Amino acid sequence: MRFRRPFALLGLLLWAGLAAAEPATKSIPEPPAAVTKAQPESIADLKAFQKQTRAVIDKVIPATVCLRVGAASGSGVIVSRDGLIMTAGHVSGEPGRKIKIVLHDGKTVDGETLGFGPAIDSGMARITTPGEWPYCEVGAAKDLKSGQWVIATGHPGGYKKGRSPVVRVGRVGLRDDRAVQSDCTLVGGDSGGPLFDMSGKVVGIHSRIGQAIAANIHVPSDTYRDTWDQLVKSEIVGVSPYFGVTKDEDAKECKLAAVTPGSPAAEAGFKAGDVITRFDGKDVANYDEMVKMLQAQKPLARVTIEVLRKDEVKELKVKIGWRRS
Repeated sequence: MRFRRPFALLGLLLWAGLAAAEPATKSIPEPPAAVTKAQPESIADLKAFQKQTRAVIDKVIPATVCLRVGAASGSGVIVSRDGLIMTAGHVSGEPGRKIKIVLHDGKTVDGETLGFGPAIDSGMARITTPGEWPYCEVGAAKDLKSGQWVIATGHPGGYKKGRSPVVRVGRVGLRDDRAVQSDCTLVGGDSGGPLFDMSGKVVGIHSRIGQAIAANIHVPSDTYRDTWDQLVKSEIVGVSPYFGVTKDEDAKECKLAAVTPGSPAAEAGFKAGDVITRFDGKDVANYDEMVKMLQAQKPLARVTIEVLRKDEVKELKVKIGWRRS
């Protein structure tokens, strides 16, 4: 027996079965055949789909959080018992920021931002309030297939008192090494929230809302795995150190022809005509030597640089910037 409107009936059953869902600690069963089909084909399929979705949601809702970073708000998912959180890079921002994390039940705990990858929009944070936290396993986005059912959670519009994380069910569209596309409806505030497969594993993080409802973009979970140690160490991945100066081609020493407005060099007070003589405690003979020293630095590192400005020696402190590699 086939239904002409399977999605409408699926939505009604899910709403009826999930409205009273409560957090559970039991493991999630293997997905039944019903959730591997393009669409439910019978009442039995719908009930099996509902049961599996309920099991996933009971597991993942307690791990879905709201991140308050300054005046902004986004979502995230706890992925370790000690409180590591995967989120979007544009939500977490630079490492070392103190943040507030709202758990699914409204309780607020302290946290901090860790590393992020601006080129692909990956980000990580950590709960700093002592405790053990509900968490979800990280899956493999590379195993996703077009048309596969997935579940999105998050805090659209930010955390709302009395409302648990919101659930959306959809399907995978296109997928490659840099992005997963789905038709799970997303709005502002969902950014950084998790995308789950039907086993309850994190396979993506909400990154960009498409103009079309079926074109929402998620950061693949695999890129987090590939850069995990760097993110945990609060490093910025996939970028090169950036200073913001250009070379005086007529000078033998490290003389600056120009300083880019708004660059780290400009903010530190460098000026055209300055001659860099020491970089992070090491003598600098020429511009190419300075560039090699710069490339050895990590973005956001703070470096002391000595310059000769006319007849005066000045010591300037610069925070190394970054740009996409």
